[in-house]
Amino acid sequence: MKLRTKYVLFVVILHLIALVLSYFIFEDNKIYFIVSEVFIIISIVIAWQLYRQLIQPLKALMQGVEAIKDRDFNVKFLSTGKHEMDQLIGVYNQMMDELRTERTRQEQQHFFLEKLIHTSPTGIVILDFDDNIQQVNPRALQIFGVAPENLVGHPVDKHPHPLLKQIKQLKSGEATTVKLDGVNTYMLQKSHFIDRGFSRHFIMIGDLTAEILAAEKNVYGKVIRMMAHEVNNTIGPVNSILQSALKTHPLWQGHQFNNLKDALQVAIDRNQNLNLFMRNFADLVKLPEAHKRVVDLNHMVKSVSQLMYIKAKEKDIEFVLDLTPGAFNIMADEQQMEQVLINIVRNAIDAIDLKGTITFYTNADKKSLIISDTGIGISAEQSANLFSPFYSTKKDGQGIGLTLVREILINHSFDFTLKTITEKQTLFTIIFN
Repeated sequence: MKLRTKYVLFVVILHLIALVLSYFIFEDNKIYFIVSEVFIIISIVIAWQLYRQLIQPLKALMQGVEAIKDRDFNVKFLSTGKHEMDQLIGVYNQMMDELRTERTRQEQQHFFLEKLIHTSPTGIVILDFDDNIQQVNPRALQIFGVAPENLVGHPVDKHPHPLLKQIKQLKSGEATTVKLDGVNTYMLQKSHFIDRGFSRHFIMIGDLTAEILAAEKNVYGKVIRMMAHEVNNTIGPVNSILQSALKTHPLWQGHQFNNLKDALQVAIDRNQNLNLFMRNFADLVKLPEAHKRVVDLNHMVKSVSQLMYIKAKEKDIEFVLDLTPGAFNIMADEQQMEQVLINIVRNAIDAIDLKGTITFYTNADKKSLIISDTGIGISAEQSANLFSPFYSTKKDGQGIGLTLVREILINHSFDFTLKTITEKQTLFTIIFN
């Protein structure tokens, strides 16, 4: 039963009792009876006035409570001129002002945080209390290469992406560096925050690829320039002396020095090969800026396949061209892109022991080129180092072919991957952004 109902019942019962008593007490004296009835009426009026004065603040308070329930902090009351009522209204209005100010501040902070997460160049993954993915910002989705519905609401370790697998193994406060596909390098850092008294985790994914490639290029550039300087300074004078000795005919007259002359010629040839060896490294450091123009990729693929046809036939390797109909125009430096394709095809040929297939797929709609080979494939350890300078899986490899490919494709802002997806199927994929 509500308070006002109790009050009304109490007043009604009290006055009814007073009426009954006054009737029996003053039934013989009409004047006293009338006076008592007047007092009872005055009491009823006073009780009604008190009821209105007591109930009005309660009604106002209930309206305020309903406004708070509805999170409507704009409801305020005007002063009534009554001291007690005005005190209650003043406290309520002050409370509503503070609540409205606090909600506005929290909404601004929340909006700023959401905007910061959404526009951050760092990938951010926020987990719920059960370590399911609750929120992923656009940069993280770009790194993972998946749609948000394939991540949000799912456990962090259920998706096959290696970065997500690594995230599950991290503890709060730990950080690690992960290198994917031999090119892209990411730093993962896991931390936590308190939400409603419980710990929740979030992960920041920083892309270190550009910084590491720049530092790496700076280091191997210095090494190559130093090596080239020393080798050229040695080879030039030595070859000059050897050639002068071979051309000085009086030194060889009357003597049988054919074996020695042959040995000197072999030394000259070896020096020339060493010079060519160093020039290949120097070309990697002195890679010119890409001069882009419209190039037909299909035509380029056909030209490279014809160029490498004889080398492929030596190992009974067949070229298969699955090209998009018509022209497939891209913006690229033709000479540099031809060098990229030649290196990729040469590596594919070397990966096949004897008899195999190299297939070229172009797709103008997806802006992609895929070169598939049936070679021995790439192990996980090799995949992490494939594009590193001086790393080679070949016995006599220099380790600059794929590094040159990497530098050219990065300069063109083309995305690329090299991986073995099944036995006897390795794909080199280039996406022309």
